[in-house]
Amino acid sequence: MQGAGNEPANFDGIRYPWFALQVKMRHEVGVSDHLQGKGYEWFLPLYKSRRRWSDRVKEVDAPLFPGYLFCRFNPNDRLPILKTPGVTQIVGYNHVPIPVDEQEIVAIRRLVASGVPNFPCAYLEVGSKVRIDAGALRGLEGILMDVKGKRRLVLSITLLQRSVAVEIDSDAVSLVHALQSARS
Repeated sequence: MQGAGNEPANFDGIRYPWFALQVKMRHEVGVSDHLQGKGYEWFLPLYKSRRRWSDRVKEVDAPLFPGYLFCRFNPNDRLPILKTPGVTQIVGYNHVPIPVDEQEIVAIRRLVASGVPNFPCAYLEVGSKVRIDAGALRGLEGILMDVKGKRRLVLSITLLQRSVAVEIDSDAVSLVHALQSARS
């Protein structure tokens, strides 16, 4: 279930782009089974997650992007996709499906296939306001920067117009709010 179904029966021989499908939570596997049965190429990236029950801890496969999976199809013939049980919508703008960048799918597929441990994390962009969640600096807020390939949290004293940067692990921060506009 980590990979795709068989190469699609793209009925006219055209290789369509990838689209993200929003699906009901915990229905990702069922939707992928339906899509495979219809002959579509799909991709549901999974990761190993440890789940705790009252009497044990078990490792399970969980969706890397809960509530989403990817599928190749003709955007002009999307009704069969939308009628698939569990599919709520095709991700897009103004009801027009927007393709997912092919290289982003290739990168995620390579990561999943590599077997390197991975897990979902918050989408952080350089310039986003973040809060440190753990360690001695817990609770501090600042701007996430990338300096020479390393993530740094920049704390500022606006009145003095001075800043200080500290190297941080991206896993130790959470998004406060995204950068509103680029400031020069």
